[in-house]
Amino acid sequence: MLRNGKGRTPRPPKKASNIEKDPVGVYCRIRPLGAEDEECCVEMISSSIIQLHAPDGLKANRNGEYKEMQYSFKKVFGINTTQKELFEDIARPLVKDLIHCKNGLLFTYGVTGSGKTFTMTGSPGEGGLLPRSLDMLFNSIGPSQAKRFVFKPDEKNGMEIQNQVEALLERQKRDSQPPVPKTPSSRQKADPEFADMINPAEACKSDSIDEDCCYSVFVSYIEIYNNYIYDLLEDAPFDPIRPKPPQSKILREDQNHNMYVAGCTEVEVKSTEEAFEVFWKGQKKRRIANTQLNRESSRSHSVFTVKLAQAPLDADGDHILQDKSQVNVSQLCLVDLAGSERTSRTRAEGSRLREAGNINQSLMTLRTCMEVLRENQMCGTNKMVPYRDSKVTHLFKNYFDGEGKVRMVVCVNPKADDYEETLLVMRFAEMTQEVEVARPVDRPICGLAAGRRHRNQAFREELSHRLQERGAPSVADDPAVLNQLIESLPPLPCCELVDPSDDQTLPRLIEVLERRHQIRQKMTEEFNKTAISIKSILQQFDGDHSAKENLLNDQRSKLSEKERLLANQRMEIERLEKKSKTLEYKVDILQKTTNMYEQDKRSLQQELETREQRLQRELAEKRRMEQRMQGAVTDARLKWEKECERRVNAKQLEMQNKLWVKDEKLKQLKAIVTESSGAGCAPPEKPERPSRDRDRNAAQKRSASPSAAPGNVFRTRAGGQAVQFNDIETLRLECPTAVSRKRRSGSDEGAAPVDNIENRAPVPTATNHGYQKRRKP
Repeated sequence: MLRNGKGRTPRPPKKASNIEKDPVGVYCRIRPLGAEDEECCVEMISSSIIQLHAPDGLKANRNGEYKEMQYSFKKVFGINTTQKELFEDIARPLVKDLIHCKNGLLFTYGVTGSGKTFTMTGSPGEGGLLPRSLDMLFNSIGPSQAKRFVFKPDEKNGMEIQNQVEALLERQKRDSQPPVPKTPSSRQKADPEFADMINPAEACKSDSIDEDCCYSVFVSYIEIYNNYIYDLLEDAPFDPIRPKPPQSKILREDQNHNMYVAGCTEVEVKSTEEAFEVFWKGQKKRRIANTQLNRESSRSHSVFTVKLAQAPLDADGDHILQDKSQVNVSQLCLVDLAGSERTSRTRAEGSRLREAGNINQSLMTLRTCMEVLRENQMCGTNKMVPYRDSKVTHLFKNYFDGEGKVRMVVCVNPKADDYEETLLVMRFAEMTQEVEVARPVDRPICGLAAGRRHRNQAFREELSHRLQERGAPSVADDPAVLNQLIESLPPLPCCELVDPSDDQTLPRLIEVLERRHQIRQKMTEEFNKTAISIKSILQQFDGDHSAKENLLNDQRSKLSEKERLLANQRMEIERLEKKSKTLEYKVDILQKTTNMYEQDKRSLQQELETREQRLQRELAEKRRMEQRMQGAVTDARLKWEKECERRVNAKQLEMQNKLWVKDEKLKQLKAIVTESSGAGCAPPEKPERPSRDRDRNAAQKRSASPSAAPGNVFRTRAGGQAVQFNDIETLRLECPTAVSRKRRSGSDEGAAPVDNIENRAPVPTATNHGYQKRRKP
């Protein structure tokens, strides 16, 4: 939901678009099951993939089939993972970045009862991410820590530098203040010993620190309860008559557009035990409650901030450089988010229901911010990220805008009852991995020479040794000894006069001042004596230094000549190396060419042999085919000769049958003609029938010409009967009247026109080895 512009925090200036970005590092940790007979719904597939199984009785999709889903992380830690292994992979790089002036954010996320608080805090013997981070930090900067109150918070999310006198006065003021009555705790729980939290064999440190800097560590501890911020380290006086509820804090923006909690208590700590004691003091005030799902369920989001202030030493390596612009402040936020929960399972009522609603609302706002960030980065949009909708997201908006690295540990309870909540957590983790955060840039380093601290320590040791040899006072000009003397001064008593008749305050103050004055005079005398001896030592040092300088000049001249000779030799060696490399390169080329030619020769020989073998096979196959074809041609010739002989015999028989049929038809025609002309005219002479030989000869002659083929059939009517003739000549001989009648009339039903019959081209028949086409009657 967008808000109006009134009271909106001004946006920081846009950064360059070519800044390198890294995705949010999301890790997964699986806690063991509470009982062995419980159903498990989470399976570790590999070191970066887990798989969720739907429990029995739950339908994961509409078809009623079990749906298995896999989710990938940067790394997955199984049930056998130790706290040290988890710290080495997740928190150790963040502590190194903290020492190198880079911010970091580490938070745990998951369902209630999934092991978030155990992962962050741990238990005796198994310290979590927070105590191990503190241990590594103090093991690394221990020898380079500044004295108390040298660095002082300016209440605007920055640091100020105080000189030694101001720091001393601050320390004396703190020692003279009476203790503030503490609020009695409802849970009288013994503080765990830090020695029991981390095994000394598992202690680690960073070797890449700047030894020419001084460091101070400040810690703060807040909780976000019902979307209000409360300071867990605030020492408020307890009034048994009218107890006051704790006052909530507000968020503000500093000059660098970074969000911070205004008025939050920042405690300077000098050891791991002291830092963890401060943490446990605030942990007792954190709101927890007993629910149906967790006996000690966190009802708020806790944020433990470790702030590291560092500044370089001056050129002499004695004191801190009094320049506020050279102070670098980096912080590491360790966040233990409250677990998401469903009221249907916890059966929360009243205040517990309100707490659960605020927890779920803040986690939903975090999810919405991640979704908008991902959409802006992947789609190129410029939607406003709703950081202000929740105190959690508003406090850490700078980290997602590129002010440090972000790491998230997703804690998973594999029991089947948390399957649906775990599914939502997995989806959020998968989406968060796609969000990219700008990589923090390195802070500028001051231009002073390195190794100042070591040189100053060596000078002090040499000076103390010389003074002891000459019997000079051992106090010397050692700032550490002087600081001890200054701290040994008696503290000033209370100087407030409340009664005019008070005759004890002023004499006591005068006595203390006189003692302090005597100590100062003694220190001045010691300083003067030491100064005289130091001047003589310095003069001797100057003489020795000049002699050594002359010797060094002679050695430098000799060294320069040798360096020139070495340079010439190096040039000659480089020239020979270049020549050798060139020759080796040519040899390699020739060797490669020779190998290539030999390989081509072998390939060509193989190809030639292959082609010769193929040619031999083809020739053998050709000879076999010729033999096979000759046999096939001979068989075909014999077959066709027999077939032709058979067809000729069949055709002769067919022609004989046709001639016999023709003779029979002629006889019938003669009989019909005789009957029709028997009354008025005498029968004509009976034509002589040709013999069979003549018919056979005529048939052979007719077969030579397709016009005389006997296959042509002609029909006519004589005496009311249909008569069929094979050719026109037979029709003229047998029935001259019909032919003459046809010529006169031109058409008749019984026969086709004679002119047309004579003029029509004969149709070849089967006897003439053609195609036979009969005319329809």
